[in-house]
Amino acid sequence: MKIEPYLLFEGRCEEAIEFYKSTLGAEVTMLMRFKDRPEAHPPGMLPPGAESKVMHASLRIGDSTVMASDGQCLGRPNFQGFALSLPVSNDAEAERLFAALGDGGKVCMPLAKTFFSSRFGMVADRFGVSWMIIVAQ
Repeated sequence: MKIEPYLLFEGRCEEAIEFYKSTLGAEVTMLMRFKDRPEAHPPGMLPPGAESKVMHASLRIGDSTVMASDGQCLGRPNFQGFALSLPVSNDAEAERLFAALGDGGKVCMPLAKTFFSSRFGMVADRFGVSWMIIVAQ
C-alpha cells in the first residue's frame, strides 16, 4: 500500500503544475479539465467560467506521484496540518530546491545543519504547500 497526496489548488492548479515542472522536474502523466468530463457536475458545483480549470492531474516527481486539482475553484487554497517531505542526496541539491520552492513563498525553518541531517529546512511555496527538504543520511 502507498499513500499519494492530492492537492487542491482552488483555481491555481495549472500555475502550480508549471511551477513544479520548473522547480522539481515534475512530469504531467495525466490532466483532465472540467469541460472534458463525461458528464456534467450538478448545478452550482462549479463557479461560472471554471470549465477550463483542472479537474484532475497526476504528476510524477522523482519516484512519487502527486495528484492535483482546482477543486471547487473557490480561489482559497488551504494547505494546513501537513508537509511534503523531499529527501535529496546532497547539500547542493537541498540548497537549490529550498531556494526554488521558497521563491514567492515563506521560509518556515531556514535550511541548516541539524543533528539528523547535513541540511534540513521547511518552506511554504507560493501556493501555501509546506515542504520539508532533507539531505538523506
